[in-house]
Amino acid sequence: MLNRLDGKICVVTGASAGIGKATTLGLARLGAHVVLVVRDRARGQAVIDGLVQAGIKPDQLELMICDVSSQKSIRQFAEEYKHKHDRLHVLVNNAGVVMMERKETVDGLETTFATNHLGYFLLTELLLDTIKASTPARIVNVSSGAHAGNHLDFDDLQSKRDYAGFAVYGRSKLANLYFTYELSERLAGSGVTVNALHPGVVSTQFGSNNSGLFKFGLMLARPFFMSEEKGARTSLYLAASPDVEGVTGKYFAKSKEAKSSGSSHDEAARKRLWDVSESLVAASA
Repeated sequence: MLNRLDGKICVVTGASAGIGKATTLGLARLGAHVVLVVRDRARGQAVIDGLVQAGIKPDQLELMICDVSSQKSIRQFAEEYKHKHDRLHVLVNNAGVVMMERKETVDGLETTFATNHLGYFLLTELLLDTIKASTPARIVNVSSGAHAGNHLDFDDLQSKRDYAGFAVYGRSKLANLYFTYELSERLAGSGVTVNALHPGVVSTQFGSNNSGLFKFGLMLARPFFMSEEKGARTSLYLAASPDVEGVTGKYFAKSKEAKSSGSSHDEAARKRLWDVSESLVAASA
């Protein structure tokens, strides 16, 4: 059973497809006003049109544009959001990528790390005062079981040596957990909870930006993956369940608390990543 969210404002990044789209629908069905954060306006509007056809009231949905791989775009979005709204009750950091070939963002950073970790880090940092003004509030970070078995190489966070797409993705998901655990500690007693989750292996368009054998393999495997709606269940649970009211700094799978890898509890590494991340985003301030 989930709480009603009437009168609450929720932000979902990566809302134009997959788990983000399904999470948006679920939050809207609970009565929330949902801000869909997308890169492509046309795709985002198509999602809104579909949600309205599914019975969601148009005034519950708001489209805003942001490329979470670009720090300039994140800063512009945050300013626009704060100009429009003085509250934010639920932030779902969902947008992410997996890249089989190494590419860099407009900021000169490796794309997977910049999108999957720094995107969460900077967006949350910029919206944190608004979130704190909305307590009780929740931050939900979509991580992955792919974090297991990985460690961060602080001498090569940009993966310039021996790039391997899955490993880089796994490290970015480990970074999500470091961020979650560190932020929850920093926000202790504030009324803001921060939790992370593994959504499961979901049938989405995630990874379709790649080509060749990887894309072909995804196409063959997709029928065996869970639906987007099932993949969004844990995100919705963390956003709206009374069971996790006041619960913070935890990792969930299948709407239950789960154990993350031993390396994800390396306190020194998580604090070091926080400091490095602050330096990387300060360069674009």
